[in-house]
Amino acid sequence: MNTTTIQLRKRGTITLPVTIREKYRLEEGDPLTLIDLGEGVFLSPKRSLLPKLAQEIEHLRQKHGVSTEELIAGVAEQRAKYGTDVE
Repeated sequence: MNTTTIQLRKRGTITLPVTIREKYRLEEGDPLTLIDLGEGVFLSPKRSLLPKLAQEIEHLRQKHGVSTEELIAGVAEQRAKYGTDVE
């Protein structure tokens, strides 16, 4: 287990080292969970990949000029093709 020292700045802000941000793919605005252990604290990334995934899908949909209806139809085709239709 590695430890890293960070400094508390004005108004309670901290800066996470770039190596940590890159390792855990943290970006500005990502939520973190701070757990009070009584004798210290533990900081952990708390993120769902779903919003980022939806954002990327929407970006690609617009970039390629695909309508929402076409996207849904394409997903249905792929499910039928690979036998992954969920009921």
